[in-house]
Amino acid sequence: MSTLTEKAAVASGYRAGRTLPLRVELVRQLKRRRTLVMGGILAVLPFVLLIAFAIGGNPGEQNGQVTLLDTATASGANFAAVNLFVSAGFLLVIPVALFCGDTVASEASWSSLRYLLAAPVPRARLLWSKLLVALGLSLAAMILLPLVALAVGTAAYGWGPLQIPTGGALDTATATQRLTVVIVYIFLSQLVTAGLAFWLSTKTDAPLGAVGGAVGLTIVGNVLDAVTALGHWRDFLPAHWQFAWADAVQPHLEWSGMIQGTAVSITYALVLFALAFRGFASKDVVS
Repeated sequence: MSTLTEKAAVASGYRAGRTLPLRVELVRQLKRRRTLVMGGILAVLPFVLLIAFAIGGNPGEQNGQVTLLDTATASGANFAAVNLFVSAGFLLVIPVALFCGDTVASEASWSSLRYLLAAPVPRARLLWSKLLVALGLSLAAMILLPLVALAVGTAAYGWGPLQIPTGGALDTATATQRLTVVIVYIFLSQLVTAGLAFWLSTKTDAPLGAVGGAVGLTIVGNVLDAVTALGHWRDFLPAHWQFAWADAVQPHLEWSGMIQGTAVSITYALVLFALAFRGFASKDVVS
């Protein structure tokens, strides 16, 4: 009897899976000012570095050691790799925390979340739509930066192989493949930040709190990783593996560090995503 009553209560033609389509949520997020501002910042960074190198001169050896930064002007591929190097530690954390932390909390702050649920959009459907779009925008941000940097670097320094700091070079085809590996790894390593921001977004009505909390805890992780006294405990910190992608810009690709970093990040992310869905399923939404 209860089943028949529930079916009768559902409007004719209603399909839970058709509510809040991804394309609708994507368009909504793309039109938001913070998305445009974040994209503009990432697109401008390569030009800032180009001007810095033009003013300061070509990077050279320091203290007898050559780093990836010292090869920035060798080719467009090197310039793109350097942009990822200077951004991976903090700048690329911002769009992930912003897109994932602002998505649900902003609806609550606008008092539109309850209207979405009354549409009716199932809670799990709403979270999945927002999460997938947030992750898609985060990945797009990580692709945008090296693409612009590659174009700017090629125009300024020419198209050529990726010069390796330790010696040797990777041909353009191999360099393109390695840079793709780097982008994918950076995205996977930031899933823990995405999970943290998304979970906080379901717990608060203040978008800044969710975004700031995720960024703050990420910084705490970086600080803890710098404490060498922790020894092997640092292996469980996602921050410990954030630059493991450097193994991809070596003559021989080494996977072990990236595999460990990916495993740690995904493990934390899955737990945080699960907490977000579980908590939101029973949350009393009043805004």
